[in-house]
Amino acid sequence: MPRFVVHEHHSRRLHYDFRLEMDGVLRSWAVPKGPSMAPKDRRLAVMVEDHPLEYGAFEGIIPEGHYGAGPVLIWDSGRYELLAGGIDAGRIEFFLHGEKLKGRFVLMRMKEKDWLLIKKKDEYALPTYTVEPELSEARLRALKEKVPPCETS
Repeated sequence: MPRFVVHEHHSRRLHYDFRLEMDGVLRSWAVPKGPSMAPKDRRLAVMVEDHPLEYGAFEGIIPEGHYGAGPVLIWDSGRYELLAGGIDAGRIEFFLHGEKLKGRFVLMRMKEKDWLLIKKKDEYALPTYTVEPELSEARLRALKEKVPPCETS
C-alpha cells in the first residue's frame, strides 16, 4: 500500500501539507485549516509541487531565506488505499490508515490547483473535529537539532 503523510508547517501561516505517494513522488496539497474527520467540513486543498518520497520522513526547520521557511513536523502518517479516480480525473477517493486520519476521504478538483479535501461518512467519521497543532517548545528545540533538506543537497 502507498504511503501518505500530513506535515504541520509553520511558515508564514500555519497550514498542513497533505501528501499522497503516487507515481514515485509525493503529490502534495496545502490545506490551510488542516484535514478534518467531520464530513460536514470542506477543506480547501491547494495543489503544490510534488516532493520526493524521502521528504515524507522530514521533520526540521527550513531556514530563513528558503521557500517555506519555518518548522515542519509530521502531524500524521500511514498507508492508504486508492479506491477510485486520480489526478487527471479531478477526483481521488481513498481510504486512510493513519493514527489520526482514518477511513474514506475524497479530493475533488474545483479549479486548476484548488481542490476540496472531504471526509466521507463512515464508521470513523466524527460530528465535529478540531485540528490540534503539535508544535510545542520542547518539539521546537528538538527540530532545531535536525538538518533541513535544502542544506543536505
